[in-house]
Amino acid sequence: MVRSRKTRYGMAGRQKGATLLGYIILALFLGLFVFGTLRLAPVYLNYTKVVGVVDGVFDEFDGQAPTRSAIRSSISRRFDVESVSVITFRDVTVTQVDGGFEVAAVYDHTTPFIGNISFTVHFDKSRVVRR
Repeated sequence: MVRSRKTRYGMAGRQKGATLLGYIILALFLGLFVFGTLRLAPVYLNYTKVVGVVDGVFDEFDGQAPTRSAIRSSISRRFDVESVSVITFRDVTVTQVDGGFEVAAVYDHTTPFIGNISFTVHFDKSRVVRR
């Protein structure tokens, strides 16, 4: 009678480690993650341009007694120079608050991922330009 030797981890002849199927599943998971990153990178790059515009308006006018029309003109000019897409300079609100103007860019950006799956990212950047 031949008896198989059992070890602590199962049969003595069993191999341990990752299989080809395990590597394929891992590659698919990492591929989806990389593809999602590639789809979202332009969205965040555009947001950095919007942040640059809002911060640039703040740096230009803070403490300079600006007018709403001067701020709007600067935003328009900066949107052209920065080549901001997705939103226009008209989407940036300039509202009067105590002590100055609040410049706010609030928007959602949706980008497709796979099939009918999309990513929607909400952005909200605002600064108060003091008089």
